[in-house]
Amino acid sequence: MKTQTHNLHTSKIHNNCPECYSTEGLEFSFSQEEKENKLYSRASKEIKEELYCHSCEQQIFPVKWTDDIERVYEYHKKRLKPKSSGFKLKPLAYLLILLDAIIIAALIYFFK
Repeated sequence: MKTQTHNLHTSKIHNNCPECYSTEGLEFSFSQEEKENKLYSRASKEIKEELYCHSCEQQIFPVKWTDDIERVYEYHKKRLKPKSSGFKLKPLAYLLILLDAIIIAALIYFFK
């Protein structure tokens, strides 16, 4: 099963970094994983968020977030439009379902 990560939203914010106190390098990224095989693809319900500082080149974990960063995080999280967590059938799955229906209909017709 192949897994892909889709970037849902990325935005630079102008808050102070808790590590280096720079106001230019912070960036939020929100991503979602999608598992895919030959018959269907399914997006996970979980959304991964990451705060990264490009100035000090470190990931900032939620324990070190300030109240200002929390507010900006909540604002950006409201604007997300994640993929549906349901599964999406691929053409091969539709073909197999159609062939099964034809076989069942033929069996019912001939053994009636």
